[in-house]
Amino acid sequence: MEDRRKNKRLELSGDIVIKEITSGPKSDTVEIEIIDASTEGIGFTTDKQLMIGANYETNLTLWTKETVHVFIQIVRAWKEGDTYCYGGMFIGMPEDVKMHIGVYGTVEDALSELEE
Repeated sequence: MEDRRKNKRLELSGDIVIKEITSGPKSDTVEIEIIDASTEGIGFTTDKQLMIGANYETNLTLWTKETVHVFIQIVRAWKEGDTYCYGGMFIGMPEDVKMHIGVYGTVEDALSELEE
C-alpha cells in the first residue's frame, strides 16, 4: 500500500485529556493513548466513542513533559475489539508546538542512524 501521508509519523509516549467543545459547561474528560503524531495531527485510542467531525479541546503532554493546549477535529474512526481508534487533525496549532514535534522527528532520525 502506498503511504500518502504529508508528514512523518512519530511514536510519542504520553496521553492527553480531551473535552468536546460543543458539549456546553458540563463536559467529559477522557484519557487516550497516542498511537502516533505528526505536525498535522494525532492517532489515538480510547474506550469511549467520539464523533467524527466533532472538535475537541485537548491538553497534549509532549515527551519534554510540557503540556500544550490545542484543538483537534476527529477525521477518521474505526473499532478494534472494545477499543475505539481515531485520527484527529490539529486545528490552529501554534507554530512553536509544530516546531517541537518536528525537532523530535529530526532527533529520532539521527538516533536511528547512530544505531545502524
